[in-house]
Amino acid sequence: MNREQKKTQLNRFLRSRRTRAKVMGTKERPRISVYKSNRSLEVQLIDDTEGKTLVHVKNDDSGTKSEQATKVGQELAKKALDAGVKKAIFDKRSYKYHGRVKAVAEAAREAGLDF
Repeated sequence: MNREQKKTQLNRFLRSRRTRAKVMGTKERPRISVYKSNRSLEVQLIDDTEGKTLVHVKNDDSGTKSEQATKVGQELAKKALDAGVKKAIFDKRSYKYHGRVKAVAEAAREAGLDF
């Protein structure tokens, strides 16, 4: 790993620490945590007070990555509303609010989740 890769990795870590310092999920308002890799996208609703995952959604391999992210956001909102969660806090981790992360958030909002 060269110097620039280490710097990028450190910056991502520090950005995620800053975000997590400000974001705390509760039972009434859980945290929406987004994880993305080159192939997959996973979203969870987490209650940090008890350390439990309330809802977990992973993408399927149909359509483009943005279409998959939209489906994941809609499915997350549907499962959250079924579980009785109407409000949440969005935790984008170290990712920019752009592309697939933005697609998940907007789809969840349109499907009825408030954050």
